[in-house]
Amino acid sequence: METRINVFEKGQKALAPLFGITGYLKKTTLEKSLVDLIDFRVSQINNCAYCLDMHSKEALAHGEDIQRLLGISAWKETPYFTQRERVALAWAEAVTACDVPDDIYNLAHGEFSDEELIDLTLVITTINTWNRFNLAFPNTPGTYRVGQFG
Repeated sequence: METRINVFEKGQKALAPLFGITGYLKKTTLEKSLVDLIDFRVSQINNCAYCLDMHSKEALAHGEDIQRLLGISAWKETPYFTQRERVALAWAEAVTACDVPDDIYNLAHGEFSDEELIDLTLVITTINTWNRFNLAFPNTPGTYRVGQFG
């Protein structure tokens, strides 16, 4: 089997805009803990082991509770998440599935300002893109170091 392209070495030109979006998202008014949860949950949905490794380490480094990470796939049945986080998780799942029903939109639009909802959607679509790159050009799970990509 041929070794796959190391996209971080060979794809720097192509990935530059994506790194730019990631930089923009670090400056939004969205809570870092919320972004960490969304990155982790979407990576779970997409079965991206490298991104799960990365985002679990980042979330824990930012003070996230391990119990919340362990229970996030069953977030609807747990008491660990705030209403804002629940709405964001529902929005993330709907956007990732490319099926956003009116009730989920109305919940999200009621919880987040217009700018926040746009930024949250950009968080979701960006992690979906990163997941797809890491699935197409795999990196070894377990090798990520906190802060490795800035």
